[in-house]
Amino acid sequence: MFDSILQAVFSGLALGSIYALVAVGFNITFNTTKTLNFGQGEFLVAGAFVAVSVLLLLAGKNITDTLVPADVSLVRYVLSLIATMAVLGLLGVVLYYTAVRPFVGRGGMAWVMSTIGFGIIIQNTALAIWGPSPMVMPSPLGSDVIRIGGAGVLPQEVLVLVCSVIVLLSLDYVMRRTRIGKAVRAVAQSGSAATLMGINVGAIVVLAFVISSSLAGLAGLLIAPITTASVFMGMTLALKAFSSAILGGLTSPRGCMLGGFLLGLIEALVGLWQAELREISIFVLIIVVLVVRPQGLMGQKIVEKV
Repeated sequence: MFDSILQAVFSGLALGSIYALVAVGFNITFNTTKTLNFGQGEFLVAGAFVAVSVLLLLAGKNITDTLVPADVSLVRYVLSLIATMAVLGLLGVVLYYTAVRPFVGRGGMAWVMSTIGFGIIIQNTALAIWGPSPMVMPSPLGSDVIRIGGAGVLPQEVLVLVCSVIVLLSLDYVMRRTRIGKAVRAVAQSGSAATLMGINVGAIVVLAFVISSSLAGLAGLLIAPITTASVFMGMTLALKAFSSAILGGLTSPRGCMLGGFLLGLIEALVGLWQAELREISIFVLIIVVLVVRPQGLMGQKIVEKV
């Protein structure tokens, strides 16, 4: 029984790290523009398919062919990672200028429909190019199970967890210790005050969308070898990532990280006990958090002066 629990913990942490990456993406855009990309799940899909396509091209194949383990070396995987984050970063810029910027500062919720619409465009474009069938992406570390304390862990789960933790810690350091991070935080506090201090608010906002979209692309690349790349996988993952942000605190980057890992662990451990209750337990928890502590575990209350 202990081995099963340990295995669930490892799997939960790996899945939670994916939620944390996407949740931090939600946090960054919300703090800087008070908007959210509700097409974030489709950005994750785009990341997975861009990564698969780059790996296929590096192997000398067509982008609609099938990958085999021999096609995915660690070097090629790293190259696909760089290409994916670059493409998704550019896609984030397009999203901001076409679906967010026209509505920032205006009343209403037009940006909600525009970001959803942008996501639908991405999903249907992927559907037209790659079709509805899932595409397999072998792990660059192979598929042999690693034994840790009696638990069987996939090498890709270890890679997902390690990469995600490195990226999240690096991002946390940049946000708290560097000038550009302080500029982002200043814009999050007050865009007008940041402008008076000489900060280019427009550039910071664009950077926020680049980072957010790149994190979603990274999440797609990391999770694809575990779940396969599918045009329909984004909605569920993004919904749980948003739930993670709500749980930890949408206004707190560290809260979003914590919420992601907590949600992944809860989902894995409840699934070990009763698989049918995994989804129920998550959203019951979110409802309870919204009632008891609407700002999340580490979030701050938002006070509007009138």
